[in-house]
Amino acid sequence: MEIKDAADVSTAPIVALGLVGGFLSARETGIRPLGGVVLAAAGGYAARTWAARDGVGTAAGLLGLYVVGFGASHPLAKKMGAWPAVLSVTAAVAGAAYAVSDSAQ
Repeated sequence: MEIKDAADVSTAPIVALGLVGGFLSARETGIRPLGGVVLAAAGGYAARTWAARDGVGTAAGLLGLYVVGFGASHPLAKKMGAWPAVLSVTAAVAGAAYAVSDSAQ
């Protein structure tokens, strides 16, 4: 199996996969750490691309936003429900990844 060159990866879909997939994995299996594994794997793969394509500073900023988005989805879920919170955070973080990194590709 060959991994795509970091510069050729679109990260917005990876971010969406990590946030939505992590939530869904944890929810459907009841194994919260499994959701964390999905979240971490997608975040790491996206960060690899951000660092290679845009530099370590951009990678740190986008990865920080990814983690903050994950954290923010929890209190938001209490106000608006789980799915609306996860989808709102996912749209914001994936949109930022696209605007900052993917659109220049």
